[in-house]
Amino acid sequence: MDEPAHFDWIQKSNVARHVCEYLTIYGSDNVARPYLAESWSASNDLKSWTFKLRRDIKWHNGDEFNADDVIFNMTRWLDPAMGSSNVGRFPAMVAPSGRKTEDGADILEMIPGAIEKLDSHTVRFNCNKPFLTMPESFADYPTLIVHRDFKGDFHKNPNGTGPYQLTEFAIGQKAILKRAPGQYWGERITDNPFFGGPIYLDEIHYYDHGAMSSPAPLAAFNSGQVDTTYSVDFVSLPQAEQVRNATVHHADTAQTFVLRMRTSEKPFDNKKLRQAVLACVDVPAYSAQVYNGKAVHGEHHHVAPFHPEYFALPKLKQDYARAKKLLAEAGYPNGVELTITIGNTEGQVETHTGEILKQQLAPAGITLNLNVQPAAKYWETWKTAPFGLTAWTHRPLGVQCLSLAYRSGVDWNEADYNNPEFDKALDEAESLADAKKRSRAMKKVLQILQDDAIMVQPMWRPIYVPAHNRVQNFQVHPTLFHQFHKVWLKS
Repeated sequence: MDEPAHFDWIQKSNVARHVCEYLTIYGSDNVARPYLAESWSASNDLKSWTFKLRRDIKWHNGDEFNADDVIFNMTRWLDPAMGSSNVGRFPAMVAPSGRKTEDGADILEMIPGAIEKLDSHTVRFNCNKPFLTMPESFADYPTLIVHRDFKGDFHKNPNGTGPYQLTEFAIGQKAILKRAPGQYWGERITDNPFFGGPIYLDEIHYYDHGAMSSPAPLAAFNSGQVDTTYSVDFVSLPQAEQVRNATVHHADTAQTFVLRMRTSEKPFDNKKLRQAVLACVDVPAYSAQVYNGKAVHGEHHHVAPFHPEYFALPKLKQDYARAKKLLAEAGYPNGVELTITIGNTEGQVETHTGEILKQQLAPAGITLNLNVQPAAKYWETWKTAPFGLTAWTHRPLGVQCLSLAYRSGVDWNEADYNNPEFDKALDEAESLADAKKRSRAMKKVLQILQDDAIMVQPMWRPIYVPAHNRVQNFQVHPTLFHQFHKVWLKS
């Protein structure tokens, strides 16, 4: 837990978010609300955003939280040397630098005049194109606001504005949070359903029991050692439901698995090969076999029916004749052997998903090998594996997912997808505040992604979080964020 701008999954942020905080917040209703920011406003053309910051907030070291902290963070995030995924969260504030990566992609850097300090507690962000998702982007988990003197190692210098301090930390073992001295600034907030008001918990203890594919986390919950776990996968759900005096909380979400093909790596640089893979896929089988029919069907473009800008394309159907024709045109008339890397980062359901794809590809002459790795090892190589299964979390807007994962040059573009036509169409969608107009614009965006066949995206996953009934006022967040401001324990 060194650099929050490099956080690559939710668990790290769930420890850190009780210490440091965000400019905005969203809960189970997917609506962005002010947090460290008091309010925001946008120009009519969505090219300029003005954020007013709350006053009378102190860092744990006694310094006042102000505009300099926000400017410090944004400047770091958009520095190419930082290599933060936040570049993909704020694409309208960066432009090509004139330099290229080793793969030939543009290196993006912050545009001149992108940030203005209007006064000690007001910051204006200036974009080079209309940009819709500024408030939602500030709530995503790698956008923690750290102190302006932050040196790059959170667990060694955990100075924050939140209600807790990090008092113990051991990698792979535990993180212990205790109430910070003095009154928490958020206790005076009364108009936000997800934070504000009295803080009830004196301490929060996190223990690392291993990956979700391990039985240890659920065993710790079953024995009463912990009050709740991060989540359980569907394979372990029946066991979690048997625990006495406990409840398994559920949410339908835009979390998903993306079985993406890296378009710069052979043989996946061949579009017809990728299209042959998609032609073999029967989407309904994944929900039926992996989640007992409780997952929403995917459409191979990473925008969910839950998203306000979703546009329903005609459903793709399994077509082996087309798959074999495409395979022959791709130069593989006698079939091809592929390997997909899987980390089971969200449990055994990932391997199960890979096995279904293996079965579906076989009749077309495509042999699929499953390279199953430990979860930690997968996260070391998830962006470079030629063919990989990656879990992507829920975000309130579909355009957020697309800018993070498929826009040319962004850090989390694991498919190494570079399509100027797609970027331009996504720019157009991101310029439209009206959800109905944005949905119509998304038709082109989604069709481009689906036609380019860079991913098999079979389903939108429900999530399940068990908690003992002594945990009061607990709500499962669709992104699995821990927002424990209003949680208390019944003795």
